[in-house]
Amino acid sequence: KYDDNGWGCAYRSLQSIISWFRLQRYTSHPNPSHYQIQKTLVDHCGQEADGLLGKRTWLGSQDVGFYLEHALGVQCRFLSCASGHDVAANARQLARHFESQGTPVMIGGGELAFTLLGVDFNERTGEARFLIMDPHYVGPDELSQIRPKWVGWKSQDSTTHLGTKLFQQGELYNLCLPQRPSCV
Repeated sequence: KYDDNGWGCAYRSLQSIISWFRLQRYTSHPNPSHYQIQKTLVDHCGQEADGLLGKRTWLGSQDVGFYLEHALGVQCRFLSCASGHDVAANARQLARHFESQGTPVMIGGGELAFTLLGVDFNERTGEARFLIMDPHYVGPDELSQIRPKWVGWKSQDSTTHLGTKLFQQGELYNLCLPQRPSCV
């Protein structure tokens, strides 16, 4: 088993997004290893080999987008939020993404990455809940261990495995919103 604890959350989020595209039959691309992701980013996306290749280096949402574009031909939109409050303030826009595209969204902020699988936005109250898959889980493949802590509906103030708020006020968040193929 590969140990990416403490640095591999964005890689896992990317692998989950690739799995989604494969399950929808948009691609047959297999899930790449961490090294294969790094090699693609270096060879085809302009990343520096010295700082990435074979290292325990975090990825950002732009890296996820670069990989998806090169390896799967998937175009991505990006949303930058200056704080956790701004992520929640964009809940309506994110809900529209799921209505029109349906693709998982990679969220990178601070020292963490998450995969957003859906948004429950209340038009009347403006309140939102986020269906989060937390790629930091390491443990057995047992649903009782995973749900609802690691995959479940969260508010912007829900706590992470580190005891911090899901969307913190003092952190910048970048979201990678993959787009479905235009032939769909």
